[in-house]
Amino acid sequence: MIKFQEIKVGDYLMAGNDGDPKRGEVTNLNSDEKQVCVDTGDQEFWYETNQLSPIQLDESQLFALKFHKDLNENGNVKYSKGAFRLLLPAANDFSRMEIWYRDERRHIMQPIPLHQLQNHFYEMTKVHLNDESFG
Repeated sequence: MIKFQEIKVGDYLMAGNDGDPKRGEVTNLNSDEKQVCVDTGDQEFWYETNQLSPIQLDESQLFALKFHKDLNENGNVKYSKGAFRLLLPAANDFSRMEIWYRDERRHIMQPIPLHQLQNHFYEMTKVHLNDESFG
C-alpha cells in the first residue's frame, strides 16, 4: 500500500480493484476522503490507497520516460534527462542511487518506486516527470 501523503498529481501507479491492476497517472486527489483519481487510459476512476501499488523503478521505466543511458568505465551507470542525472553503482542496481539537478544533489540509500523518483524530480526541477517532460 502507498501512503496518501506521498502521492502527487502526475505520479504513475498501478491501480485496480478487481485483481487486474493497470498502470495509470494520478489526475486528482481528494484529501478529505483520502482517495486518488487515476487515469488508466481506458477510464478515469477514484481509488482508495489500498487499491494502489507502486511501480518498481528499473531501466525500462527510465527508458519509457526518455532517459538516456551512459556506461562509465568504473562500472557505474548514469541516466540523464535534460540537466537531471541519476547515477547507479552498477548496471541494474537500483538499491541506492545519487540524483542531481544543477547544484542540488540527493543520495538515495534504498530502492525507491517510480512515483518517488517522480516526486524528487518535481521537487528539484519544478517539472513533472513523465514521458512528455523535457528531454
